[in-house]
Amino acid sequence: MLDRAKLTQELASEKALHLSRTPSSRALYQASDHLLGRVPMTWMNKWSGGYPLYLQKAHGNQITDVDGNEYVDFALGDTAAMAGHSPIPTTNAVQKRIAEQGGITTMMPTADAEWVASELTRRFGLPLWSFTLTATDANRWALRIARQVSGKSKVLAFSYSYHGAVDETLVRTGPNGTAILREGNVGPAVDIAQTTRVAEFNDLESVEAALAHGDVAVVITEPALTNIGIVLPQPSFLTGLRELCDKYSALLLIDETHTFSAGWGGCTTEWDLKPDIFVIGKSIGGGIPCGAYGISQQLADKILNSPDADLEDVGGVGGTLAGNAMSTAAMRATLGEVLTPQAFDHMIELASQFRAGVEKVLADTQMPWSVAQIGARAEYRFCSPAPLNGTESAQAFDGELEEFLHLFMSNRGLLMTPFHNMALMCPETSLADVELHTELFAEALSRISQ
Repeated sequence: MLDRAKLTQELASEKALHLSRTPSSRALYQASDHLLGRVPMTWMNKWSGGYPLYLQKAHGNQITDVDGNEYVDFALGDTAAMAGHSPIPTTNAVQKRIAEQGGITTMMPTADAEWVASELTRRFGLPLWSFTLTATDANRWALRIARQVSGKSKVLAFSYSYHGAVDETLVRTGPNGTAILREGNVGPAVDIAQTTRVAEFNDLESVEAALAHGDVAVVITEPALTNIGIVLPQPSFLTGLRELCDKYSALLLIDETHTFSAGWGGCTTEWDLKPDIFVIGKSIGGGIPCGAYGISQQLADKILNSPDADLEDVGGVGGTLAGNAMSTAAMRATLGEVLTPQAFDHMIELASQFRAGVEKVLADTQMPWSVAQIGARAEYRFCSPAPLNGTESAQAFDGELEEFLHLFMSNRGLLMTPFHNMALMCPETSLADVELHTELFAEALSRISQ
């Protein structure tokens, strides 16, 4: 049903409209001569239209750029702002820490750290926690611990999964099930086959084939793939994964950096998962950089009783800024007062409405796409049926189509995640915001349909 000639024509029109609406953003971008790629982080060039929008202010799920354009924000910092932009309890806690109490980073703990760890145990089940500044760091350090206690050298990761800039996980399936680097990986330290075995998500046979070598310390996975587009687990896949880890004495690491959207306790609680290691980041600090990993008591006993594991100095686990007073204050406020069970009920209901709206438009236009939902998060993919693994999802990528949809939305006051077609609800999102997306989505598809 997609008319490629119409798509090319409509994309050109949207690019021209983007240029006319955002001259101040364009000028700031063009004047950024001292930034690599003209942006603070090179991934910011993923924004459609040739340059990113520059921020003036953001509150709740509303953003205003430097040209005064206002947007309903469904990107929400690619999950970092799942609590909404600058939630009042979080900003109050951070301001109190900075202005009244002082000591943003002192290399000393505060009582907030134990409160947060206790709350993470209540939500996700793991009894012992350590803090980081990102989920990437949490994954890196957790993988080190897994190798240390198991005495095994390799990690099993799923093709096209994403766990931050972690060398061992930037992998895809090659010929005959071999592990090869994902395209574009920058400066890999070693051949990834030396550190990693690869399997396909939702394929337990490929998992067992990888584990049967006997050298895998830990399987790292999200409960559902996200950064390649949402790929939901098939019934019994995650249960089977746990059983295979037990059979081959491999640890199971569940990374819920994005899938925390599933509910108050993420997929781990909603689906009764049993990880040995649990990683989370981004969202739990309400926008303040933070992350955490939790481990089982059995795993903690092994690492603490390992005589050659230096956890207190140069062992490669930890950082002086992690667990700082400001981050732990932000996490306590966000988890305690913002991302509550009631907030998740509201967010998940809106995501269900979002998904239903997309499904109706796809049915009305007979467009052969699919949409998936994980709690407060939904995403459409340019294929039907929905992909079953990362490799299939990667094959559904269409850069021209994605850029058109993103520009069409942003030109009319709605932001989707620049990396893919993800929409996330926060406590401030409203039904009117969801209905706006449905209306714009229908109009966009009408422009490019046969």
